[in-house]
Amino acid sequence: MSRRAPIDDPGDAAPKVSPPKEYAAGMPGVTTALRHSWEQMGARRTALTLLRVNQKQGFDCPGCAWPEGDHRHAAEFCENGAKAVAEEATVRRVTREFFARHPISELAGRSDHWLGQQGRLTEPMLKREGADHYEPVGWDEALAILAEELTALDSPDEAAFYTSGRTSNEAAFVYQLLARAFGTNNLPDCSNMCHESSGSALSETLGVGKGSVLLEDLHKADLIFVVGQNPGTNHPRMLSALERAKKGGARIVAVNPLPEAGLLRFRNPQRPSGLAGRGTPLADRFLQIRLNGDLALFQALNRLLLDRGAIDRRFLDAHTVGLEELVKHLERLDWDAVLEATGLTREQIEATADDVTRAERIIVCWAMGLTQHRNSVPTIREVVNFLLLRGNIGRPGAGVCPVRGHSNVQGDRTMGIVERPSAAFLDALAAEFGFEPPREHGLDTVRAIEAMRDGKVKVFLGMGGNFVRATPDSAVTEAAMRSCRLTAHVSTKLNRSHTVTGRRALILPTLGRTERDVQESGPQFVSVEDSMGMVHASRGRLAPASEHLLSEVAIVCRLGRALGLTGFDWAGMERDYDVIRNHISRVVPGFEDFNRRIREPGGFVLPHAPRDRREFPTLVGRARLTVNELEVLRVPPGRLLLQTVRSHDQFNTTVYGLDDRYRGVRGGRRVVFVHPDDLAALGIADGTVVDLVGEWRDGVERRAPGFRTVAYPTARGCAAAYFPETNVLVPLDSTAEISNTPTSKSIVIRLEPAG
Repeated sequence: MSRRAPIDDPGDAAPKVSPPKEYAAGMPGVTTALRHSWEQMGARRTALTLLRVNQKQGFDCPGCAWPEGDHRHAAEFCENGAKAVAEEATVRRVTREFFARHPISELAGRSDHWLGQQGRLTEPMLKREGADHYEPVGWDEALAILAEELTALDSPDEAAFYTSGRTSNEAAFVYQLLARAFGTNNLPDCSNMCHESSGSALSETLGVGKGSVLLEDLHKADLIFVVGQNPGTNHPRMLSALERAKKGGARIVAVNPLPEAGLLRFRNPQRPSGLAGRGTPLADRFLQIRLNGDLALFQALNRLLLDRGAIDRRFLDAHTVGLEELVKHLERLDWDAVLEATGLTREQIEATADDVTRAERIIVCWAMGLTQHRNSVPTIREVVNFLLLRGNIGRPGAGVCPVRGHSNVQGDRTMGIVERPSAAFLDALAAEFGFEPPREHGLDTVRAIEAMRDGKVKVFLGMGGNFVRATPDSAVTEAAMRSCRLTAHVSTKLNRSHTVTGRRALILPTLGRTERDVQESGPQFVSVEDSMGMVHASRGRLAPASEHLLSEVAIVCRLGRALGLTGFDWAGMERDYDVIRNHISRVVPGFEDFNRRIREPGGFVLPHAPRDRREFPTLVGRARLTVNELEVLRVPPGRLLLQTVRSHDQFNTTVYGLDDRYRGVRGGRRVVFVHPDDLAALGIADGTVVDLVGEWRDGVERRAPGFRTVAYPTARGCAAAYFPETNVLVPLDSTAEISNTPTSKSIVIRLEPAG
């Protein structure tokens, strides 16, 4: 079977705009998912593949990390999950003939959508120094070149080992082992750009840097906050859980600068009533907050809880520290600052506090809308304050719920993909493998870019992902990558990072989640950890896209042998993944008896002391209430505060198509959503093509040209546009305090007529 990729490249086609939708999913979600799947895979392959997604004996969706329940629907996937599967299981192929026809300089001018639509990579490719084409290379030679460049470094710290969130637990474990056996903790990963702020805040306040709720907790909650998150596009299966919570009597508060269709009304495509009926209204209250106003909102709610005496004093006395300091701080709360920061009225906040005081079990869910500001860590600490004040940690139907975006981004961290490993983890690694791992902290993503820019990192290896398009300050990032001696990417599909190369470059094609992984000992499976700490197996069934593909585990293990890293059973770990899991069981807490437990249908849940026992392994042995200073983010006159967002036709940096159905945009991506009153105040008509110009204290002009203005009901003074096109506007040095996450949700811009 052969399906041709699009020959034309619409690139920055002028979009058509219509009114935004007021519901998510329903029949349009079903037809779009099937159409996309048929175009990529054909009808028979579509049926065989989609019916295995997220099943107990199937494979984990390569999209988001939302968990599955015990009782699963035959179609346990969403529209965007179907698109993610179709993109991986496509019958389109990128062969050596493709690279012979297309020089790198030409590919660099293609759109992200066009690059991704060309299909699966089929064999290792090498760009030699001075060349403008990739050429085929055998695996032995490719890994020898990578090993040669790594061993020629003056220090192991001149290498960076990046990881994306799709990497399995087994591959992530051997990858971090390889980096540390090589001698560095330079393990930047995609967490640095998304939920690093969550992990920092939760580790400090609760002692565990993960969420504290399970899927069934959502079904038991009285009140659920969905803050800075668009589940209709980014975590669509979450809508089913919210629908069930609503049917159980829960109220839902949506906090977002943009009205999101999925939180307005959900038409569940797994139910006849969802396909033909009006569906379920989800959000009982919509707080259209100004960008960066979330800390002010939760401080105001906390002040009202104190004023009303609506706190759980018994829980606070037994399990927390810091209440007295928090009370003193909140007594000085400036309500004028709160209203300016949030853009809300006092009445809206008081009414929300009424919802809170009536609820016994409260969950707060959040995503990038909270994590990508300069004050993201204080904001999430304030959310923890909010939950602790009423004892909503460590009981059913209550807790913190950071919703991770990529399918194993949390598992990668659990496996040791972290630039600042704990002493306990390194001690366990040393005891298991008989070597002394490096103890000095390594580089996160932002610092890795700085190090490449400054000539301190000379070899970059990426395990999945699209580093160039996922990172901030695009011009700086691309120049940093080009300064490397070698850039190498373990990938399934063509992407922008393959066109921004070091002096030499390698593309190392790997198996996808959907494909059979057969090693010397027989068929293998891998495991992943979802957003709620559940670990389960993933088994691909499709024939590999090419006979020349290697699994991620095999690539890492063979590189370990090529580097001459002795004392590690690289061959044994490649031959049988049970060997890796046995190592994991002795190194990573919670994975004891891993090989037996992972074979149980549905897997197992990792321990979580605050949730399981109301124990808080912080430095003080109790949960910490914290004092967080409220600073109102003000912008100069004539400027707007921009947040980067996904369209409905993309997942992270993967662009499936050029439509954003829920927001009424079709046929293009270069749009900027602005409130009609703001456009009028700026003297700009709806539909005008403008340049977005970022303003940052370094005085460097960062410009994203050619965006169509769309009059849209966003919060006043705020704007939104899609990434990765607007990553160019995010300064490398503009990062969150403590977590160092890029501030992609609070960029000061001005609009200028397009040149």
